[in-house]
Amino acid sequence: MNQFNERQEMLPPVISVVGKSNSGKTTFVEKLLPMLVSRGYTVGTIKHHSHKDFEFDVKGKDSWRHKQAGAYQVIVSSPNKLALVRNSESDLSVEEIRSKYFHDLDLIITEGYKRESFPKIEIFRKGVHDTMLCENDDKLIALVTDKEFTVGVPTFGLDDADGVALLIEEQFLRKNKNINEPASVKLFVNDRDISLKPFIQNTLKGMIEGYLQGLNGIEEGGNIRVEILNKKK
Repeated sequence: MNQFNERQEMLPPVISVVGKSNSGKTTFVEKLLPMLVSRGYTVGTIKHHSHKDFEFDVKGKDSWRHKQAGAYQVIVSSPNKLALVRNSESDLSVEEIRSKYFHDLDLIITEGYKRESFPKIEIFRKGVHDTMLCENDDKLIALVTDKEFTVGVPTFGLDDADGVALLIEEQFLRKNKNINEPASVKLFVNDRDISLKPFIQNTLKGMIEGYLQGLNGIEEGGNIRVEILNKKK
């Protein structure tokens, strides 16, 4: 298996929440995200914007001023958040965005991207539109609506984010992540077990194993123990 294929296998699955204008896509994503996070999954989102330019940072702030002054890329970092604004020469596809920026997640939810070929969940509200967007789309995996439809996929109410989260978990997440499997990396601080999210476990494991590959006399596949002893002053 070449390096490209190995990298592709590590990429998280993508679910596209789609629907016509004013169908309630953002509202439903806001309901769905807590349901998935509460199950222990790390989820990223991608929102497609149809306009060529839009305001992302607050006008007048330092990062905004850097970008207006000509910076190709601006990163704002704080102890609990990191934001990136970067020039783009084209409207990147979901696949391109996923390959560049989304390696450490369990799942990506996109809002929009109705023309992409990822599994889709359509939001449809009666009284707003007369016809569905994805009625004949073989990528449609679920319909969230307040109207009765016979479309050959599971149908959920507009407030049933928990039901949709369960569908996503069963079809796309459990096969990629054994939720009953014990953590492969544990962190203890002063003998207290510190819970680590899966992507942090994988990052630490990869860093340590990568370092050990350069050492002689180290057998692969064994258990690894690392201790950091801080001397008291």
